[in-house]
Amino acid sequence: MCQLDRHRPTPDSPALSRRTVLAAGGAGVLAAVGATVLGTPAAAWARPTQPVADDVDVYVIVTDGMIPSELNAAQAPTLSRWADHGTRYTSARAHMIAETLPNHTAMMTGVYPDRNGVPSNTIWDRASGDERTLDRADDITYPTVLERVRVEAGVTTASVLSKDYLHGIFSGRASVQWAPFPLVPVTDHSLDEFTVEALKRTVSDHSPRFTFVNLGDMDRFGHMDLSGYSLRVARNQAVWNSDHKLFQFERFLRETGRWERSVLIVLADHSMDWSVPENFINAGAAIDADPALRGRFGIAQNGGADTFTYLGAPAERGAALDRLRTVLAGLPGVNSLYDPAELRLGERAGDLVATCHPGWRFSDPTPLSNPIPGNHGHEATLPIPFFVSGGHRIVRHGQVVDRPVTTRDVAPTVARLFGLDHGDMDGSPVVEAFDL
Repeated sequence: MCQLDRHRPTPDSPALSRRTVLAAGGAGVLAAVGATVLGTPAAAWARPTQPVADDVDVYVIVTDGMIPSELNAAQAPTLSRWADHGTRYTSARAHMIAETLPNHTAMMTGVYPDRNGVPSNTIWDRASGDERTLDRADDITYPTVLERVRVEAGVTTASVLSKDYLHGIFSGRASVQWAPFPLVPVTDHSLDEFTVEALKRTVSDHSPRFTFVNLGDMDRFGHMDLSGYSLRVARNQAVWNSDHKLFQFERFLRETGRWERSVLIVLADHSMDWSVPENFINAGAAIDADPALRGRFGIAQNGGADTFTYLGAPAERGAALDRLRTVLAGLPGVNSLYDPAELRLGERAGDLVATCHPGWRFSDPTPLSNPIPGNHGHEATLPIPFFVSGGHRIVRHGQVVDRPVTTRDVAPTVARLFGLDHGDMDGSPVVEAFDL
């Protein structure tokens, strides 16, 4: 029987241009290691009134689904060397729900989902009466730094995002956008080989000052890896290959004289957890089996989390939610239940959120809805790698910082680097990483 923890700190608490379509292919090699100390924030962060430098090119690179322990010299030599060269944050976390769309949105807005409109990958859409993916350009309800840097700083921004739904939700915000191509059937993403080649071409052709990059192979191959809970054969190969492509990108920056201009903010949007085939939770069946709940809730499945939206008479909502909590708490594999307000998810997250234990997954509405072994969304997948590196003179070297940081801290860091106000954001700049 599962132990349910309802009353505790939440896992997230502290802490328009025409599109340019690009695509190509490539290959690569590896690298070495570095050192560690702690730094103090620079006073220049106090008043964001002007860019920190006129010659800085900022790259936010998301190694989608990477686990902190994979950031090592054996599996990811380039990323490990970059982290050792710069400032590594050892207490970095995604925010709930630990999915791709909410955490990429957090990176670009700097605010919680109750302000940016994106609590999860999928929601129960009351308007359509069905589950839907948040992949529309108007799903984000708060300004992103992609358009703010473009408009307020007057410089070129770019998005090079490997996943089709990421391209959709961020459509129209950057000066230059790559539409992921070719897309792998089923995964709906473009392999990192094509994505990094598109990134190089975007930089060559447009010289963006701020570029947002998603590399999806670690996540997509992690989801499908049947050996994920043991050997992780496909996953480990994907980590190596992605790192290999980033070595090629570094070589490109150095050969074109751009390395000295570069600030690299590298992080994952969530990590990954694996389950054996039989460890799934089918909440839909439990609801259908209960006369007091049947037909009263819409379910949106998000791998390691389900959201439940009440569909019945308003006067009966409280009693129905109490009953739902009781039923879900009795299901093997269920870890925690949350009111969406606890996690600052906003109304799109419905009326209740359930998460699973490590080594489990949700499969709704049927047991066959989610057969994949690799999942995320739940608390076990909140820890992420996060570091700042690059060749620009403002980048501090050889630091390890243990204060908590989140995906929400990316946007205010970018805003500060370009002299934009970030006072309204929920996140804050990662001040330790820069010497101003």
